[in-house]
Amino acid sequence: MIALVDCNNFYVSCERVFAPALEGRPVGVLSNNDGCVVARSEELKALGIAMGAPVHLIPPALRRQCTLLSSNYALYGDMSRRVNEVLESLAPAVEPYSIDESFLDLSGFGPLEAEALAREIRERVRRETGIPVSVGLAPTRVLAKLANRLAKHGGGVRYLAAQAPVTRALLEALPVAELWGVARRSAERLTVLGIDNAWSLRQAEPTRIRRALSVVMERIVWELRGHGAIVMDDLDAPRRHLLVSRSLGRPTAAAHELHEALRQHVARAGEKLRRQGSLAQAVRVVLRTAPFQVGRGAYHSAALVTLPTPSDDTRELLRAARQALAAVYREGYRYQKCGVMLMGLAEAGAPQERLLAEESAETVRRRRLMATLDRVNRELGRDTVRLGLPRHDSGWALRCANRSDRYTTRWDELLRVHA
Repeated sequence: MIALVDCNNFYVSCERVFAPALEGRPVGVLSNNDGCVVARSEELKALGIAMGAPVHLIPPALRRQCTLLSSNYALYGDMSRRVNEVLESLAPAVEPYSIDESFLDLSGFGPLEAEALAREIRERVRRETGIPVSVGLAPTRVLAKLANRLAKHGGGVRYLAAQAPVTRALLEALPVAELWGVARRSAERLTVLGIDNAWSLRQAEPTRIRRALSVVMERIVWELRGHGAIVMDDLDAPRRHLLVSRSLGRPTAAAHELHEALRQHVARAGEKLRRQGSLAQAVRVVLRTAPFQVGRGAYHSAALVTLPTPSDDTRELLRAARQALAAVYREGYRYQKCGVMLMGLAEAGAPQERLLAEESAETVRRRRLMATLDRVNRELGRDTVRLGLPRHDSGWALRCANRSDRYTTRWDELLRVHA
């Protein structure tokens, strides 16, 4: 038995936990730089505002009815962690799938036992975190995703048996393109094969699907039939590269603002690198203007700098990133995006890395310094200690004019209650 726990309208629900006055009102959360709507309450959906709608295209009459908030990823990430802590206290095994979804392995549970546990999960998560969730139950992950879709519109908990008539009716009505794990191009290729809904995919010959598409699509066929075939990727497995990249708050031609943005990106990448226990062998910097820049052609370039020895020291990574930025920066352009990628990652304790890295007293001191930096920022809040200070009103900083407080991760933004 597999359960999929999905937080309902997660970003909006996080905001409502600390602002109960938003309950029942049309609420939306905006993307980076407050550009478009990326999360909607049910009330906002009812107004006809689509996912991804640009804010400047929403009619003023509708805008006045809505509460549109800037993204607060620090809050959302911490609330996701708290939800998963509750799940881990109730389920034998938890597999986080995204910031608002987790699969639970309920092997050995029967349908009645699983439904009882699902109701307890809903009650405990809501009581301990304030987040409403829906739980879909089924023999496989693909069917559990479909069961969760039903649960959102019917009581919050739904069990879907592989051979039940309701399952067949659901699959017959579901376009194959809307099935979890089926990308647009795969859906187009399936349509060419005469497979246009989920039921026809389930009935297809698995080996034929494998030859025509991939082994992953074959596994989806088996999952639709009720046989578990998909094993979630190990989310704790070290990555081969780390990328931190985002659009600037406003286009800028100032080199010092690009340096500030790069410094912030390298700091984030360094934290991730040390968290997974890896060393980077090279740093790649990407810089680009808007695709359709007025006045002169668009510009896009990247440069790679190899480190003398593999490192996880933010200062060394930043030194290499600055060299790469100097190689790609051109005066006269207004840049829209800057990014940094750490490449050639290897486990810090691997034998070849111990030979490459100079295990001197200076190396040990640097590692202790980075460990202390991470611990202070983890316990006292991100950027409590950082390399350099950003200028006031820097152009690279993200626009977030309507961001709520980071109630759970910043001491200076704790919720205040007045008696």
